[in-house]
Amino acid sequence: MHPGTLKYNEQQEQNHKVVCDWLALQINRKLPAAENKIWHSHPVWFLDGNPIVGYSKQKPGIRLMFWSGADFEEPGLNILGGKFKDASVFYNDVSEINKSDLQRWLKKALEIQWDYKNIARRKGQLERLK
Repeated sequence: MHPGTLKYNEQQEQNHKVVCDWLALQINRKLPAAENKIWHSHPVWFLDGNPIVGYSKQKPGIRLMFWSGADFEEPGLNILGGKFKDASVFYNDVSEINKSDLQRWLKKALEIQWDYKNIARRKGQLERLK
């Protein structure tokens, strides 16, 4: 795991730190080929330079976001982005995380991807990769 991710998690209040640590562990296990780094001040995992999943501390809690999650067709990812294909869910305690949902979402993150890496070059237009 990227040292910045460990530092990010350490800076959270106790319940949120546990959520972040648990999410990072599960993401690393399910996406071993993904590169983890701090991007826009929070932990994000990339495949071939394309952001796939990440989390950040926001007012409602820890936001777990999937960049292509709107196409997962998953009712549990109910916070949809507007302009892009992202979807997310908020957690305030590790007991709120459904492990089978998370595992399914991470699998879909590998199977369903939009090309965020080249969005600037394409002037805001997304193209489906998988």
